Amino acid sequence: QVQLVESGGGLVQPGGSLRLSCAASGRTLSTYAMGWFRQAPGKEREFVAALSRSGISTYYADSVKGRFTISRDNPKTTVYLQLSSLKSDDTAVYYCAATGKIAGLIRTTGWYDYWGRGTQVTVSS
Repeated sequence: QVQLVESGGGLVQPGGSLRLSCAASGRTLSTYAMGWFRQAPGKEREFVAALSRSGISTYYADSVKGRFTISRDNPKTTVYLQLSSLKSDDTAVYYCAATGKIAGLIRTTGWYDYWGRGTQVTVSS
């Protein structure tokens, strides 16, 4: 079992940037495919970005493509989501997730085994 802890959220102005981190407690993430999701008030949780188990392949929701980047550090204990050119529509709680079931890119919440508790991102002037 792996425990995930997100950090790095906060208040940022439109056009600004943030880097979110997802740390795994006590173990490597090299055996998991990873994903980032977000949930705005009154809306369903939606897919943002995915990283394959190998760390080589990435996949993004159309709404964030070209603005967000998912990556993993070399010790493979932390996954990042770099947020750039932020818009008010990006305001949400951001969650990271991990799965050992599939090695590829997954945008469906049901395939993920482990979830963090989320970090709030607020984009406002």
